[in-house]
Amino acid sequence: MTPFLAYEDRGADSASVPLVLVHGHPFDRTMWARQLETFSAARRVVAPDLRGYGASPVVPGVTPLSGFAADIEALLDELKVETFVLGGLSMGGQIVMECYARFPERVRGLVLADTFPAAETEEGKRVRGAMADRLLREGMRGYADEVLEKMVAPYASAEVKAHVHRMMTATPPEGAAAALRGRAERPDYRELLTRVTVPALVVVGADDTYTPVADAEAMHRALPHSTLRVIEGAAHMPNLERPEEFDEALAAFLEQVDGSTQPSPHGPRL
Repeated sequence: MTPFLAYEDRGADSASVPLVLVHGHPFDRTMWARQLETFSAARRVVAPDLRGYGASPVVPGVTPLSGFAADIEALLDELKVETFVLGGLSMGGQIVMECYARFPERVRGLVLADTFPAAETEEGKRVRGAMADRLLREGMRGYADEVLEKMVAPYASAEVKAHVHRMMTATPPEGAAAALRGRAERPDYRELLTRVTVPALVVVGADDTYTPVADAEAMHRALPHSTLRVIEGAAHMPNLERPEEFDEALAAFLEQVDGSTQPSPHGPRL
């Protein structure tokens, strides 16, 4: 059976726990290129393109987070990846939370980067609906131009800015609009976080205005076994803006999961 999603599957099965990485909106799996390269040396790393993004099929209409999670579950079934560390950034982090709600027994650890667990406000629902209409009407370029220096900090390198802008403008408007409409109706994951039984790493860029440090601190407090890492010199995409610092935090966390050690409740802020 051919998987529904396009994906990258790097590295070989080993004693190390596989790592699954979920991109945010409106990006694709290339946002994880550095992490695919770095971490596949010691473990299997899988990074899909979500439906409507990258090389995956575009399904217009409304794509709820539960739909994204079901796609990921089906892909991992097809690839025979039974248990794994599951990480995501922004919308990808919310999809990770939905995945944990659906199949927690398969998840060995969570990585929640620049994301937040609360349901959308009524105003937020209106804003997301209006943006979906705009993207369908105008395409992605105007939006990409406007938000580039919020996705990454204004002082980010030209190479990083070009990569992020390229991902945004390459995203099919129908896919992005469907995700926006679905994300507007997401559930509230705050109570779920208090019931997470596996280690979690919470990461945030110090200059992130979409999901500020305060949001990350609240998730860190809610998660029973978590570590918080604030990445200086980064905004909403620290894995691209400050890859060395991001990878250092992720490597330490993966080593912890591989060793099957569980941190004490409300572990350190690094």
